[in-house]
Amino acid sequence: MPIEKIHTLVVGGGQAGIAMSEHLGRQGIEHLVLERHRIAEKWRTSRWDSLVANGPAWHDRFPNMTFDDIDPSAFAGKDRIVRYFEDYAKQINAPIRCGVEVFSATPKADGQGFIVETSEGTIEARNVVAATGAFQKPIIPPVIPADTGITQIHSNEYRNPAQLPEDAVLVIGAGSSGSQIADEILRSGRSTYLAVGPHEKPPLRYRGKDFCWWLGVLGHWNIETPDPSTEHVTIAVSGANGQTVDFREFAERGMKLVGKAERYENGILSVAPDLAQNIADGEAAYMALLDEADAYAVKHGLELPDDPDARSMRPLPDCIANPILQIDLAAAGVRSIIWATGYALDFSWIKAGDFDHKGRPVHEKGVARVPGLYVLGLPWLTRRASPFIWGVWHDAEYLAGRIAEKGSADDQIDWRRKYSW
Repeated sequence: MPIEKIHTLVVGGGQAGIAMSEHLGRQGIEHLVLERHRIAEKWRTSRWDSLVANGPAWHDRFPNMTFDDIDPSAFAGKDRIVRYFEDYAKQINAPIRCGVEVFSATPKADGQGFIVETSEGTIEARNVVAATGAFQKPIIPPVIPADTGITQIHSNEYRNPAQLPEDAVLVIGAGSSGSQIADEILRSGRSTYLAVGPHEKPPLRYRGKDFCWWLGVLGHWNIETPDPSTEHVTIAVSGANGQTVDFREFAERGMKLVGKAERYENGILSVAPDLAQNIADGEAAYMALLDEADAYAVKHGLELPDDPDARSMRPLPDCIANPILQIDLAAAGVRSIIWATGYALDFSWIKAGDFDHKGRPVHEKGVARVPGLYVLGLPWLTRRASPFIWGVWHDAEYLAGRIAEKGSADDQIDWRRKYSW
């Protein structure tokens, strides 16, 4: 079988790969996108049924296509988001080849490009863009043994409360995923525990503007990465029920809040005494954002409606004032645990370069140390907005520009003739 040759190979057909394809096309760079399943596969099969985007439709999109059937202030559901990316790929005529898995990408012996082994044969590529995103390997910490008889799943396997055994549920992790899932389970009538760690908790809306607008005008989305190892900020926000995530309100409705799950022994789960501090820190960050927003409105003379309710706090619930430090899971009726504890990266298919302690290729704004290797879609790739839909689009624009510059510098003669391609 002859070896296929391409200038730039993009691995991954989700939001990062589609954004990369658009900008490579604009630069006139020949490229191919490989996706091992279908376009936006994670949105299809690794999300729960009722999931909606964290941001409103006006914000969580690419600049050149709107959600034409959704109010701009509404939150798109997961199936609508899948259709959005399918439609976008068609709009830009993206050269996406689905059902092709990439096994390895190895630099050529002469340092000019890569040999890429796939499920459909070998490809030679001058450049490789790893656009596989941040949601690669679900993390379930080894706290509770698998043989306890308790159903344990990661949030990527959760679909709806009906799939879980009857009785109580413990959700571990209170970012956007954990807080949405725990709220849905509580609303279904189940007894629900939620382990809350450090987090930020922006208002869904404040003074007539949503949190995405505020984070934009206040410059929070553009906070730059100090270095590639900076961790992603856990944000507890959800558009599912049209209100700000409020852990005090969760507790008021009967949810039992606890701190970080630490260890398990003889049926007893011990949790850290950090719940009150985590809640207090999250609320302090929330109030600081409101203060910053008010100051911005005054400075720019914005006539925005007052919003005194945003600063009102419910009474401190007993589970925070008198924290639960141990849970007898059997006595509490906990038969299911959902781990909303994030993902690890898997770049084992890249056979070159240096990787940090999290397994991320060492890079500067997505440009790896290995010539011709680029990464896209990771948290804090260039700034706080990097892993979000609109943020990855701008990062892709930057990387396509770098690839074009590299080509201009290297190719004073036709690159195909130079490398006998």
